Amino acid sequence: MQKPLVSILIPFKNTETYLPDCLNSILQQSYSNWELIIIDDHSTDKSHAIVNDFTHKDSRIKLLKNSGSGIIDALKLAFSQSKGDFITRMDSDDVMRPNKLEVLANNLLTYGKQHIAVGLVHYFAEEGIKAGYKSYEVWLNNLTEKGANYSEIYKECVIPSPCWMVHREDLIACDAFNPNRYPEDYDLAFRFYKHNFKCIPCCDILHDWRDYSHRTSRTHVHYAENHFIDLKLHYFLELDYQTNKTLVVWGAGNKGKTIAKTLKKLNMPFEWICDNPKKIGKDIYGTVLKPFQYLQHIENPQSIITVANKEEQQGILEYMNHLHLKPIEDYVFFC
Repeated sequence: MQKPLVSILIPFKNTETYLPDCLNSILQQSYSNWELIIIDDHSTDKSHAIVNDFTHKDSRIKLLKNSGSGIIDALKLAFSQSKGDFITRMDSDDVMRPNKLEVLANNLLTYGKQHIAVGLVHYFAEEGIKAGYKSYEVWLNNLTEKGANYSEIYKECVIPSPCWMVHREDLIACDAFNPNRYPEDYDLAFRFYKHNFKCIPCCDILHDWRDYSHRTSRTHVHYAENHFIDLKLHYFLELDYQTNKTLVVWGAGNKGKTIAKTLKKLNMPFEWICDNPKKIGKDIYGTVLKPFQYLQHIENPQSIITVANKEEQQGILEYMNHLHLKPIEDYVFFC
């Protein structure tokens, strides 16, 4: 019995240096029933010619040019031209481990629809990985090993953009890549969360994630921090905010101020607390900041925590446990 067809979607733009490694890693997959729909997003280097050469080597590779502009338009086009029962995405500057498609596909076959197959990732770079990326790798992999990705979804993207696989019907059900909301990988993770698709635990490193100074996620305006805050707040208010609770913003740094300003525009009442003595008692945007201890006097609170310091986060978590407050239901970390 033939295994399901896996459609691999790849947008690319000016990644001539890395495309051969990426495409060769796909050709070397132990799982052979795949098709690659790869979209040129208006490259100006030799990327198109490189991919075109690969299409002559293997008929499973289909090269198209983006009729729109940007990653989301490229992904929409790739998906519209795909035929696979299973859908996955790949970045043109990364490398698949040889068993990646096999592990993801087998997990989907085992668990069935309304599940997301994910795998562990490994960051690599010629000049070495910076501490922040290493920390993200460890955090993300710890969640993936337990299939507990959604438990910290408001902190950062909990499903690695180039290391997931889903049933075609499920991707359609969550209306992936519509509308054009960036960062598209984080938006997709929230869509999976919204539809209650379960993440399948995995302990295998399946994807080598390349980092370099001009990577799109580092340089493009669509991946700036303000988009992350807007995205988080959009889905929090839609999916997890409880109108019977008192909304609380914890923290008066840039993120806290951005959230407070947005809530003001939406005419949503909230309390504002922090542990910075220089800001306590100050009126910002028409709201007076109170000390964090004020939280215990608020009846039925639901807090958005914007404190980034890891040690302070641990202290806040202990404080929340002391007050018998529960994650998501009573508080979310936004960083």
